[in-house]
Amino acid sequence: MSQPESALADAQAGGRKNGAPPKGKEPLAKLAERHGLRRAIARPSLPAYMRQLWDRRHFVLTYASSKNVSKYSGSMLGQLWQVLTPMLNAAIYFLMFGVILGARDDIENYTAFLITGIFIFTYTQRSVSGGAKSISGNLSLIRALHFPRAALPLAYTIQEFQQLAISMGVLIAVVLVTGEPVTWLWLLIPVALFLQTLFNIGAGLVLARIGATARDMNQLLPFIMRTWLYTSGVFFVIAPKIEQAGLPAFVADILYANPAAAYIEFMRDILISGHTPRPWIWMACVFWAVFALIVGFWYFWRAEERYGRG
Repeated sequence: MSQPESALADAQAGGRKNGAPPKGKEPLAKLAERHGLRRAIARPSLPAYMRQLWDRRHFVLTYASSKNVSKYSGSMLGQLWQVLTPMLNAAIYFLMFGVILGARDDIENYTAFLITGIFIFTYTQRSVSGGAKSISGNLSLIRALHFPRAALPLAYTIQEFQQLAISMGVLIAVVLVTGEPVTWLWLLIPVALFLQTLFNIGAGLVLARIGATARDMNQLLPFIMRTWLYTSGVFFVIAPKIEQAGLPAFVADILYANPAAAYIEFMRDILISGHTPRPWIWMACVFWAVFALIVGFWYFWRAEERYGRG
């Protein structure tokens, strides 16, 4: 018999000897609390939870790297699909929006404009979508091992960041080939990606908790992502389109302030010399990074005890 079970049995026996109610009369939860016992799966305090997550950082990195390797292991081109997939998407969007709908006629260096939008949006899209499935898709692992469940959505974001590192090399090459100069603003590329990564972690944690219980979220998420794609200015400049539609100017500000559009605009401002975003766009990027990380981590931690049940 384990030590907690022995303590609980002794406490119950002692209670009967002292004239306490018979076994079963006093709730076990109160009895355990009275004798200093607690559940093994009880949710730890937030600082303790963060320490546990840090202690398992090597597990998170290894899990993310192994997922990256196994994702394309069954295909002939392997890891090349990390670059080919967004490039093929960009080619299709360039044909549809740039050539057929004529968006390239109104935007200087439309190639760099479009590919920047595709790569930056894809990073957030994949991180959030992976986070939404991180709990419901790993129930066997959750039920077999004890670890902070936040490690799973965090690992999915790290996995996508590893893929983005390769894509950014392609993006910078495209930007240079299309004639953009290297400026001091390029030093802000790591800052922009860091802020976006913090947002992706927070958003992934929120959807991980929702996806753990609302299984229909996985069916609804593609439609949400597609709507987000079309309202984030990936293919066009937002302000002129809002003006052409006859909508108030504040509608454009609302669309620019959405996190996906904010990070896209920030990166375009860094890489494309002729691009002029809203002057406050960097403040929106900082706000979304801090807000999403704090709220997302707290929201996910609150349900730590419930993941893997049912």
